[in-house]
Amino acid sequence: MIKIVTFGCRINAYESEILKEKLKNYDNLIIVNTCAVTAEAERQCRQMVRKLKRENPESKIIITGCSAQVSADKFAQMSEVDLVLGNKEKRDIEKYLNMEISSKTIISNIFDYDSYDSYIITGFEGRQRAFVQIQQGCNHRCTYCIVPYARGNNRSVPAQDIINQIRTLINEGFKEICLTGVDACSYQPSFTELVKQILQQIPELPYLQFGSLDPAAIDDDFIELIKQYPNITPHFHFSIQSGDNLILKRMKRRHTREDVINLCHKIRQARPQSSFGADFICGFPTETDEQFQNTVKLVHEAGINKLHVFPYSERPGTPASLMPQVPVDVRKHRAQILRQQGETIDD
Repeated sequence: MIKIVTFGCRINAYESEILKEKLKNYDNLIIVNTCAVTAEAERQCRQMVRKLKRENPESKIIITGCSAQVSADKFAQMSEVDLVLGNKEKRDIEKYLNMEISSKTIISNIFDYDSYDSYIITGFEGRQRAFVQIQQGCNHRCTYCIVPYARGNNRSVPAQDIINQIRTLINEGFKEICLTGVDACSYQPSFTELVKQILQQIPELPYLQFGSLDPAAIDDDFIELIKQYPNITPHFHFSIQSGDNLILKRMKRRHTREDVINLCHKIRQARPQSSFGADFICGFPTETDEQFQNTVKLVHEAGINKLHVFPYSERPGTPASLMPQVPVDVRKHRAQILRQQGETIDD
């Protein structure tokens, strides 16, 4: 038996499918593909490892993913863990399973990694929608985020490889394809041109969707594609995080609240039936009640009704963790208020 347990983002989901196909002939093996976005996410990963070992005492447990990359020692110290592999080593996991290893931890400098796994997957078990990775890593440094240190710098999958992957999935019966990446809009040489190329070369593609989009990176040419191609699903999810300009600046985000509102209005003009979702962090360090209310107002002004709301969680190793903190109960209360606001906005 091989078991893959996946935490976190769509990228991890995609990579877990690669692992599942590569390792299908192995037995008594458990891979935990971890997430490091918050300290709580790491705690949940460790908790799951203990549970898996209790339930599968004979199985070998391998830890990989983002938490393995940035917090390898915490997993290596666990008696339940047999091997910890970084995100670079993940792509060559078979090599490490088939060789004598002197160290429990194999982690290289992720910023030396300028490649990606070119493996073509054939499906997503238990899913109707398939994710396709278009890029890895991130060159931005948002003050709350550890992900660049887990995933490295931006590197893009060649367009033809992406098109081949999409065609393979369509041939396997998938009708919904979602482009995803750590920072998908930073695809090089151009995110908009990639989307256009996919739509032109695969006209039979029923539905094209996107993971989280950066409002600062969406240009008028992309909006023109939304207007021109009806097979682009008219729901767009943005990484917004706050509706207050000073908090956005302290987060080192590249957009303003006005940018978000204008973007949503432009997209609605191009596709009137469009709907919007967004990620928000409540209780970011130094956030006042008035600044939080600016986020509430933004949700209504932009008409965003699918909200992914998180109370701010300190991530050790990030600049935001050193800023003056908002009390935890205030963060949770604001998150509850924002979720309720999202429910009052019609599609």
